[in-house]
Amino acid sequence: MHKPLRLALATAAAAALTGGLLTFTAGTATAADSTHVPQADFNGDGIGDVAFSASGAYVNGKKNAGQVVVLYGTATGVSSAKRSTVSQNTTGNPGTAETGDVFGAETAYADFNGDGYDDLAVGSPGEDVGSDTDGGGLAILWGSASGITGKGVGIADPAPSSHDYWGKNLAAGDFDGDGKADLAVGSSASTIYVYKGGFTTSGTAGGRYTIKPPIQSGGDANGPLNLTAGDVNGDKRTDLVVDGFETNTDYGWNRNYYIPGTASGLSVASAQALKPGVITAIGDIDDDGYGDIVSGAYWNATTGDGTSIPDSAKGGKVWVTYGSAGGPSGSTGITQDTGNVPGTSENNDWFGSELDLGDINGDGFLDLAIGVSGENIGSATDTGAVTVLYGTASGLDTTTGAQSFAQSTAGVPGNDEDGDEFGLDVKLDDVNGDGRADLTVGSAENAGNGAVTYLPSNGTAITTTGSRTVSPSTSGVSTTGTPYFGANFAD
Repeated sequence: MHKPLRLALATAAAAALTGGLLTFTAGTATAADSTHVPQADFNGDGIGDVAFSASGAYVNGKKNAGQVVVLYGTATGVSSAKRSTVSQNTTGNPGTAETGDVFGAETAYADFNGDGYDDLAVGSPGEDVGSDTDGGGLAILWGSASGITGKGVGIADPAPSSHDYWGKNLAAGDFDGDGKADLAVGSSASTIYVYKGGFTTSGTAGGRYTIKPPIQSGGDANGPLNLTAGDVNGDKRTDLVVDGFETNTDYGWNRNYYIPGTASGLSVASAQALKPGVITAIGDIDDDGYGDIVSGAYWNATTGDGTSIPDSAKGGKVWVTYGSAGGPSGSTGITQDTGNVPGTSENNDWFGSELDLGDINGDGFLDLAIGVSGENIGSATDTGAVTVLYGTASGLDTTTGAQSFAQSTAGVPGNDEDGDEFGLDVKLDDVNGDGRADLTVGSAENAGNGAVTYLPSNGTAITTTGSRTVSPSTSGVSTTGTPYFGANFAD
């Protein structure tokens, strides 16, 4: 069975360092405590920006050295005309581009130093540190009036002998409610390091502590699958959802945990188990003041209780767990067979392999973009699609108004081709400054070169009018090998 490219690190050693794309994962990190998913603004112009990886890119002949691309929002949306492309060879960026570093495999944004510009935390989990193969690296690249220019600082691994793949998971939020952005960092171990806000430009944080959720490490379970930040219980402190493997089970079953933020930081003692899924988004869908947890189980975890392996790897399932003052409260599952959700649930559709929330129509309810990157259309295998469901006071509307986009949709650039995996990642941010979230979609276009497709909001829905494709070749990224341009958006 083909794995979505952003699943666990279970096959990282094989995939990352032998020519495939690293299977590192990404969560939905927030720039500040909020139920409405703050968007990145790296240059402080008030328009949302989009950052994403090309972690398989060659840099100066170094395979899988990796790059990060930032597209800056403008009145006409995003394009390669206004961008930054950064590698570890960019002046000011700590480190040097080397084979297998996969710089940019994981990213998260927040204003870490409090200067009014969002900054970008960038993991390079394949980095060799001295004699420590795959020890991993982490840098914060500072935002400025010119955006992300490559100037930054490294955040050293505090326990390099205890794990590998430092920086493979990142999430940012105000976990203790002090008004400063904190950074949670994962590795191959189950221990997560949390850096308290108040970073200086030399990389010194306001403090540091660790948490250890009840997830596996070792064997096929190399630490967290994903870290996702958002305020679920409405207390103005950011909470954390950890996607991982359950401990003490025969099969290492996927299990997610909600860890609330408190005045002293994240509290594992108050952790609650959640529905399964390997990718999560958090935001207030029903506008009740509490962040809702959306988890994607691409294999269609029909039981949802984490006690048995599903009988089939059917099309995929999205679990919505609604927030409350007491934390997670009540869940509902959505598949392509639910109501009038577009499509039909079929083996290996990977419905829910990627997710993001944003307000497309400006009604105050968050809407959901769902990657269906394994969708077959006609004779095109794994060509991919994206489903959009709209939020209401009752939650996501699966009866009316849903949209579906593929490269065969009229007005969407490109064509349905084998292995495009359109919907490999999805992002909902207002990148044209009209107050409505626009959709950007990553794909594995052209055998892993990758591409980013921009589909704007027309004020009431996503439209193909004004759509465009941003390609690696116009963005300073080499198409030698498989750069996977756009495979992982920063959250």
